[in-house]
Amino acid sequence: MIYILKGHDLRHAVEEMILHLLPTVITEQAETEPEQGNYCVSELEINGQTAKATATVKICDKIEQKSRETTLPNTDELANKRVLTEIIKLSIYDAILLFLDKAPEWGSLTGVRPAKLARGLMERGLTRPEAAVQFREKFGVSAERTALTMRAAAHAQSAIDILPENSVSLYIGIPFCPSRCAYCSFVSQSIQKSAGLIPPYVDSICEEIKRTGEIVAKTNRVLSTVYMGGGTPTTLSPEQLEKIMTCVKSSFDMSNLIEYTVEAGRPDTITTEKMQAIKLGGADRVSINPQTMNDEVLKNIGRHHSADDVIKAYEIARKIGFSVINMDTIVGLLGDTPESFENTINTLINLKPENITVHTLAIKRGADLYDKEANANQHNSVKKMLDTASNLLSNAGYGPYYLYRQKFTAGGFENVGWCKPQTESIYNIAMMEEIQSILSVGAGAVSKLVDLKTGKITRFVNPKYPKEYMESGERIILGKQKLFHIF
Repeated sequence: MIYILKGHDLRHAVEEMILHLLPTVITEQAETEPEQGNYCVSELEINGQTAKATATVKICDKIEQKSRETTLPNTDELANKRVLTEIIKLSIYDAILLFLDKAPEWGSLTGVRPAKLARGLMERGLTRPEAAVQFREKFGVSAERTALTMRAAAHAQSAIDILPENSVSLYIGIPFCPSRCAYCSFVSQSIQKSAGLIPPYVDSICEEIKRTGEIVAKTNRVLSTVYMGGGTPTTLSPEQLEKIMTCVKSSFDMSNLIEYTVEAGRPDTITTEKMQAIKLGGADRVSINPQTMNDEVLKNIGRHHSADDVIKAYEIARKIGFSVINMDTIVGLLGDTPESFENTINTLINLKPENITVHTLAIKRGADLYDKEANANQHNSVKKMLDTASNLLSNAGYGPYYLYRQKFTAGGFENVGWCKPQTESIYNIAMMEEIQSILSVGAGAVSKLVDLKTGKITRFVNPKYPKEYMESGERIILGKQKLFHIF
């Protein structure tokens, strides 16, 4: 679709809303309306403190026009840009919506963190019911998604209340897997091709952990949570896991730690010896991620394990004595159906893990399965799966505690973490809601310095691939020192 900007240069906002509503189109900017074909003209007019955004959309020879107005806060340039972006996107949403059979479940919202938006509304003086009304009436979010958002926002506020202002979390990235799943877009290396990189990578990450601990001590911060993710951390041997976790203990003051999570992940990497090493290393939470309990679907996505292997891995973790076990699922996988996904959720509920996370398949360019149109067309079946999961989990005593969205998810839906009471992951909330600074180590790891007073977030990204990462040790530390103002 051709789009034309008049009176503003907020190109990203226009593209984002067009692709949110019409995920299969290709966007291209032009100076004037084409004589033939579809187009969207986004125009902005500012008169004093009043701003008006108008969208004129042509699809299949039909033209619709909608406008939104607002009063500029004029507190600062960033605040003005925020409200201008909002009305530009809302005007496009209003116009394109007239061409659609039904409104998206998330209405006009395109952001990753809807609960953060809800908290922002409440921080500006709205009550929780008033914020919910804004979600439904202003942004067009469905009642179900609004309820999810408000519950996640409440958990985020609880996490804010218990985290000291000078606290940080530590993320440890292990970018190795036994094999690459068909849907995966993470920076992960199959050990079939890169097993030789693992020993030097462990040495490099231990050095970065040590130097990162020095940064935390110098800035008088306290460590609140640790999360080891990937990839698949249990691709490592028990000895390698022990080495990394011992390094964490010796590099940080662990006396203020609230939780310590290791994402064990793939059941085909889990052994009693590895789970013992993780437990002895100080972790109290693990994640075992079947994604599906359908053996045929497991084959479709390139997993080399069965549903029975998931149960065996879970039994090992439970026997070792972890206080919280999470299990991940993915809605929209190739070959899955509402009926088989219902069986997956029921099977996991019967195992009684403390957390169950329900992801929606997100297609990205790094994955083998890249087909936006087929993914977008899964709306009805994915909605049925998500609604079924919500009902079953709620009835079993689980509640939603964090959620986030991604581009190109099947049907345009979301990812939700469900938990039994008092078992939510503080790290997941802090990371998704951006309520705490995160120091990350490992290839592709992203450290974030969060200014709790202004909301400003500054990032430092480690080199993406393991080999490049291992060659950049001193540069990484200098970048982190600069991030935390150590000179």
